[in-house]
Amino acid sequence: MVAKFSANGKRIGRPPKAKPIALSDQDQALAQGLLKNFKNRYDGAGRGRRMASWNAPGSGPNEAINSGLQILRNRSSDAVRNDWSGESIVTKWSTALVGIAITPRFRRIKAKTRKQEINDFWADFVRTADADGVLDVYGMQTLAVRSWAERGEMFARRRHRRLDSGLPQPVQVQLLEADMVPNFDADTYIGLPAGNRIRSGIELDRIGAKVAYWVYKNHPGDGLTGPSVSPAAGDLVRVDAADMLHMFEPKRIGQRRGVPMLAPVLPRQRNIIDYEDVTLERQKIANLFVAFISRQLPSLDETDPDTLAALSGMLAQVDGEGSPLLPMKPGLLQELEDGQKVEFANPPEAGTNYSDYMRTSHLGTAAGGGLPYELMSGDIAGVSDRTLRVIINEFRRFASQRQWQIVIPMFCQRLVEWFADAQLLAGNISEQEAADIKRAEHAPHGWEYIHPVQDVQGKALEVKNGFRSRSSVIGEHGDDPDLVDDERAEDAARERKLGLGVPEGEPSTQQPASDDTDQDEIDNNEYSAPPNPSGVGAQAELRALAQLEAATERMRELFAH
Repeated sequence: MVAKFSANGKRIGRPPKAKPIALSDQDQALAQGLLKNFKNRYDGAGRGRRMASWNAPGSGPNEAINSGLQILRNRSSDAVRNDWSGESIVTKWSTALVGIAITPRFRRIKAKTRKQEINDFWADFVRTADADGVLDVYGMQTLAVRSWAERGEMFARRRHRRLDSGLPQPVQVQLLEADMVPNFDADTYIGLPAGNRIRSGIELDRIGAKVAYWVYKNHPGDGLTGPSVSPAAGDLVRVDAADMLHMFEPKRIGQRRGVPMLAPVLPRQRNIIDYEDVTLERQKIANLFVAFISRQLPSLDETDPDTLAALSGMLAQVDGEGSPLLPMKPGLLQELEDGQKVEFANPPEAGTNYSDYMRTSHLGTAAGGGLPYELMSGDIAGVSDRTLRVIINEFRRFASQRQWQIVIPMFCQRLVEWFADAQLLAGNISEQEAADIKRAEHAPHGWEYIHPVQDVQGKALEVKNGFRSRSSVIGEHGDDPDLVDDERAEDAARERKLGLGVPEGEPSTQQPASDDTDQDEIDNNEYSAPPNPSGVGAQAELRALAQLEAATERMRELFAH
C-alpha cells in the first residue's frame, strides 16, 4: 500500500497499524498477576483502608465461648439486677414462652376413666416435683426459662426417691443454674472412665456422645472463691446424662454451652446507663447553684466581723474557705450597692435530643434482646393498632419457634418422660401406658386475642369453611378440646334441667358413643323431649307460628261476640 501525502506534507488516510510491543517474560508475569486481582469478591473480605482495623478471629463455637463465658454470665445477671431493660427482657421472655403453663395432654390414653386417673397422677407430680420444695412444675418452667434467658443455659437433675418416701411418685426434679456445671476440659479426672473425656463440663465417650455431666455439690458462687476454671478433686459429682437435662439455645453447629440472651447488647446497655447517670448528675450539680454575685468594687474586708453584706444588709457570713454566704428568704427584695449585680443560675436542661437518643438506643437494645421495643419498654406512643398487630404477630412467631424447638423438647418433654418412668417404677401404669404418656402432646398457654371480635370471627369462618378443625382452634388457645366439649355438654344438660334456654350452637342432649360405660354419670335417656329448635330457620318458623296463633285467637274473640 502506497502512502499518500497532501501539499503541506501531511499524511492522508488512516495511519498504519502499530506494531505490537514485545513484553519480556517478567512484564508478562506482572500483567497476569494484576489481572487476577480484577475479579468479583466481597467487600467485607477486603483488607483495604476501610477494613484495616477489622480483625475477626476464626474461633470455633466452643473456643469463642470459653474465653469469657463466666464474665458474660456475671455481667448479664448484674444487668438484670440493676437495669430496667435487662429485667424487662428476661421477664417478657419468660412470660411469652411459658405464660401460665405448658401442659401435657395424654391423647393416646383412650379410656376416659383411665385418662382421668393418669391426669390425677400428673397433678400430684406437678405439686410435689420440686426437690427444693418451693414451686410446682409450672412455676419451675418459668424459673427455668428465666435462668436460661439470664445466664444462657440451665440444668435440671432427676433425683430418685424411695418408694416409701411419702411422695406420690418416687422422683423429684432439682433445678440447677449454669454455674453448677463448670466449663472445663479434662482428659483425666478422678472417676472419669477410661477412654472418655470432659469437654465444657460434659463427659463424652469415644464417639462423642454425651454420657454424663460433672456437677458441683454446692453452688460455687455461694463460697468465698467462686467458680474455678479447674475444679479440685472431690468438688464435683458425676451425674448420668439420663438424669440430667440441659436447656440452652445453640447458635452455632457443635456448640456445647449456652450464652446469655443479653450478650449482644451488654456494652450498649452499659453505655446507656452511663450516659443517663452522667446527664442526671450534671442536672443535680447545676441545680445546686441558686445565684451568683459579681462586684466591680474592691472586695470588702471579710475578716472584719462587723462587715455588712452589701446585698442583704446583714452581717457577712463566710464558709470554711472564706467564701461569702448569702442567706435567701422568700419574697426578698434587695437593693444592691453600686457596682454589684446578681445573676441567677440557669441550669442547662438534659438537651432536646436526650429523649430521642435514649429511645433510639433502646430500640437497638430491644432488637438485640429479641423483643419488639413496644413490649420491652411499654411505650406504644404513635403506634397504630394495625402496626401493633403486625409487630406482635411477628414476635409470637419467634416465641413459638423457641417454645417448640427449645423449651418443650429440652425441658417439658424430659419432665414428662421422668414422670412416666417413675409411675412405671411405682407400678401405677403399664409399660404400654408409659410409652403412650411419653408421646404426650404439649399445649402452650394460648395467646390473648389482639382484637377479640375480629379474631374470633376469623377463626369461626375458618372452621365453618373447613380450613381447620374446632380442636385446633381450642388447642391454639391453650385449652383441651375434650375438656371443652365435656364442659359444653354438662352446661347444656344443666340448663335444660333448670328450664333455661340453650344458646344457639350448644350440643344436643344426645350423648356421643364412648368405649367406657357411661363415664360421665349422666343418664343419656333422662331427657326424651326433642331438643329446642335452633338456627335462623327454626327461629323464623317459631315466630311465624306465634303470629298464626295470635291471629287465630283474635278471630275466635270476634266470632264469640
